[in-house]
Amino acid sequence: MTSCWIGLVDADFSGRDELVEQATRALAEARQGHDDGALLHATTNVRELIMLLFGECSAMVSALGNGGATPVKVQVFDDEGTEVSIDQADPPVRTAVRTLLAQMHGNREDAQQQIEIALANAAPDEVASLVLQALRWTIRLAGECIERELTVAPWIVAALAD
Repeated sequence: MTSCWIGLVDADFSGRDELVEQATRALAEARQGHDDGALLHATTNVRELIMLLFGECSAMVSALGNGGATPVKVQVFDDEGTEVSIDQADPPVRTAVRTLLAQMHGNREDAQQQIEIALANAAPDEVASLVLQALRWTIRLAGECIERELTVAPWIVAALAD
């Protein structure tokens, strides 16, 4: 297994408020270490939820990198802590990294394509892993941004409060 350290949903998306509420509940559960509870809140609008989270992650990476002035490195590690290439990562991690990188480079279509391929071809446990990856990265990046007094979406701050 590999891990990685390190939203944009169309403003006219008719279910945006509900999606943000869904993401808020999922983040709150994930923050408390309740993966099953987080996944329960991520069972509808999975594609949109993932895109929302990776969009927010992209914005936070940009903030951490001073809007591109400071390079931010995305690294993938195996279970022993050795850095590996993206292509050697488990499929959900590989999809997550590629989606985040596409978002970071402003290529929303490529990000959506990565998610579409994963949802069409991945086993249910791989989809769950992808959702959890997006939640964990959002939590981690938000923590870094909050600590550095950088902008974080208010709904994410609310989800992580407590």
